[in-house]
Amino acid sequence: MFTRRVSMHLKPNSVAEFTQRIEKDILPLLRKQKGFQDEITFVAPRGTEAFGISFWDTPENAEAYNRETYTEVTKILARVVEGTPQVETYEVANSTFHKIAVAVAA
Repeated sequence: MFTRRVSMHLKPNSVAEFTQRIEKDILPLLRKQKGFQDEITFVAPRGTEAFGISFWDTPENAEAYNRETYTEVTKILARVVEGTPQVETYEVANSTFHKIAVAVAA
């Protein structure tokens, strides 16, 4: 399993709109993407920082989303995000929720 971590700075007093945009606009887009598995979004207690982690079945499907749809997501979030979100990619090593564990070499 593969993940994309998107970090962003939120504009002041925008947490409610941010979470609403995720729920109403972005999750429906993600659910239509081939290989999309899950999205978890986090907001810092002060409401100035947020990040989302999306889970994908393969790096290729995550990259296809990045090329074909991610620009639309950044446009949707432009009202609530300052600057450019930062994207990092990872291979999932462990997840109790997704029932993933890396095989340990004997």
